Formats: sequence, structure tokens, C-alpha cells
Amino acid sequence: MPRSLNRLTALKVARAKKPGMYADGGSLYLRVAAGGSKQWVFRYVVNGRLRDMGIGPVHTLTLAEARERATEARKLRLDGIDPIAHRRAQRAALQVADARAMTFRQCGEGYLRDHADTWRSAKHRAEWYSTLERFVYPVLGALPVAAIDTPLVLKVLKPIWPTIPETASRVRGRIEMVLDWATAHHYRSGDSPARWDGRLEHALPERKKVAAIEHHAALPFADIADFMARLRQQDSVATRCLEFIALTATRMGEAFNAEWHEIDLANQTWTIPALRTKRNREHKVPLSDAAVGVLEAMQKVRVSDYVFPGLSRGRPVSKNAIWLLMKRLAGDVTVHGLRSTFRDWASERTAFPREVAEMALAHAIPNAVEAAYRRGDLFEKRRKLMEAWAEFCSKPQSGTAAVALRGR
Repeated sequence: MPRSLNRLTALKVARAKKPGMYADGGSLYLRVAAGGSKQWVFRYVVNGRLRDMGIGPVHTLTLAEARERATEARKLRLDGIDPIAHRRAQRAALQVADARAMTFRQCGEGYLRDHADTWRSAKHRAEWYSTLERFVYPVLGALPVAAIDTPLVLKVLKPIWPTIPETASRVRGRIEMVLDWATAHHYRSGDSPARWDGRLEHALPERKKVAAIEHHAALPFADIADFMARLRQQDSVATRCLEFIALTATRMGEAFNAEWHEIDLANQTWTIPALRTKRNREHKVPLSDAAVGVLEAMQKVRVSDYVFPGLSRGRPVSKNAIWLLMKRLAGDVTVHGLRSTFRDWASERTAFPREVAEMALAHAIPNAVEAAYRRGDLFEKRRKLMEAWAEFCSKPQSGTAAVALRGR
């Protein structure tokens, strides 16, 4: 009677050269490929369908080891389990276990790596790194990201929430972004424990109630003409840059980094690229005659691509030089506060609509409905506003009469 099991021997396995399937019994086969490679195969039938499950190559598994694996597969079949499906489930479980072993630090590094090209500036990127390293990683860094819960997030936030609320709020948002990244990559599941609405808002006081938001000190608009007169008595790159900032009501970083290719003197327009704006959107600034005068003066001494070049070759004017100049001329008033000066003047001394002044400052539109309907940039109206502002900056104004909206 022929043997049903263990038909092969080690010698037969070694000598098998002809391509084909060689049965050992018990559904175990030696498969010899056309190229000469040899593999152990477990062959079985599920729902009338013939299936072959590779057990391993001959050069790795001996005949005895292949028989052990075939025995394990036959036991699964005895219990009605598909060996291939069982193996896939085991591998998936291992992958889940590996994923759950991902630490918060590893996920934080993954998030930063994936978003490296989206930061507006190197400074913004550095702030991300420093806040995670300083506040988050000491508490959460070594923990599995799947284990992060609300109490652990609060362990990071509670010590800094009352003392540095602005930074703490940013830290919370960054923790949430890293956890969302981990969820998208299946390293964790469920709702984010760092979410503010409906979760942390019940455990932490609102930021504005912890500490008052400090606004940038602003120059009263009634004093702007005197300030500009004193500014124009000086002659330096920092002086001209500060004058340009005041006339355009733009942010300091947008102005001192301005390059000549952004300037269209013929059409009196300055286009700030999206990368340098706070809202990450291109912003077109109408230039008044006075602002164009500043640019023409700088064009006569042009030495680089920067409109306001610094002492170091290939670098713009130092922002510290602008800050010091502002402090010398106006005390505690900040450069950014000039935007508030402009906004107060537009509100109290002109008849220009609010949205014209807001768009001149490149402010976001908080009302979603208004944002949906306001599709234009009100450019020509903004041009008239900036001309009126330049005129106001050039000579002291008397009385409280409003500046009429020209063309209306």
C-alpha cells in the first residue's frame, strides 16, 4: 500500500530538477519552477476553489520544517479556517501592533517632515520644533501615540496655560495636528483628545479670560503727520523702509523683505507674494504718489534685488534697525502699531466703508457669508483710500471733518 505521508526524502528533494509539483502527502508539495527554484507549497480546497499557500523556499526550510508547517495548516483546515486568511490576519495584527508602538515624538517628526514645504518662513518652522521640544516631548514624546488621552494632553497644557496663554494655545493646536496626522496614518483611532470644542474647553479657561491680549502700542493718528515729518528729516535705508511701511500700512516683514520684481512703478502697484503674507495669499497694494516717491529714491541707490538692502550683501535691511528707529522717534509705539493708526484714522476721519480699510490691511473676513459674496479686492477704492492716507500723513489735519470718499 503506497504511503500517504512523507513520500519525499531529503535526497529526492535535492535531486528534483524537472519543473512540476512533487507530493509529500498531507497536502504538502515541492514545487520546482522552470528556472530551477524550489518552494514548499500547501495545497487545499476552499468552497470548491483550489488554493496554494507558499510555505517557504527549500534553501531556507528543510523537509522536516516544511512538514511541521503543513501540519499546522491541516489543523487550521480541521477547524474550518482558511490558512491564507489566517496568515494575513496575523500579519495585519503585527502591523497594528507596530503602528501602536509609534511614539508621539515619531509622529511629530513625521508631521513636520510631511509639512516641511508648507511653512511660511524658517522662523515659523523653528517655532514648531522649539515648542514641541520644550513643552510637549518631555511629557508625551516617548509614549505610544495610541495611548495619548485628554489627561495626558492636560498634563502638558495646565502648567503653561495661566502663565503663557498665547504659547499654550499654539501648543494645544500643534498637539492636535500631530494627533490628526497619526490618525490619518492609522497609528491611532478615535476622536482627538486635544480638540478644544466639546473637550478641552471644559477643562481649561478661555485664553482671553486667563490673560488679556496685549495689543501693539499704536501712535494716535493725530500725531502721524508730525511723526512722518521727523522721519523724513533723516536719511537712511531703515528710515525709508519705515516711511514705506507707514504709507502702505503693511506688516514689517512684508515691507523690509520687498524685492524689486514685486514692484510695478508704472501702475503704482506692489504685489506681495503669498509666502510672505500672514494669510498665505497674494496681496496687491496700491501705491500712493508718496509711496512711489520712496521707491524712486531707493531705485537711485539700488545695489541688490531688495528694495531696502541691508549692510550685509544679499540681505535686506535689519528689522532691528527699523525697531530702534521707531523707538527713538516714538518711544513705546511699535512698528506694527502703525497699522492700527491707519485703521483708526480710516474709521474716525474718513467716509470709506469698513471693508475697504479691512481689505487694505489684508485682514481675514470673519463672517463666512460676507466672505462668500465679497469676491473682488476693492482695488480702486483702496487706491483712493491710500492716497487720502498719504495726504493726511503729509500735513497736520485740523478739526474732525471726515475725508470724503472720492468719486462718490
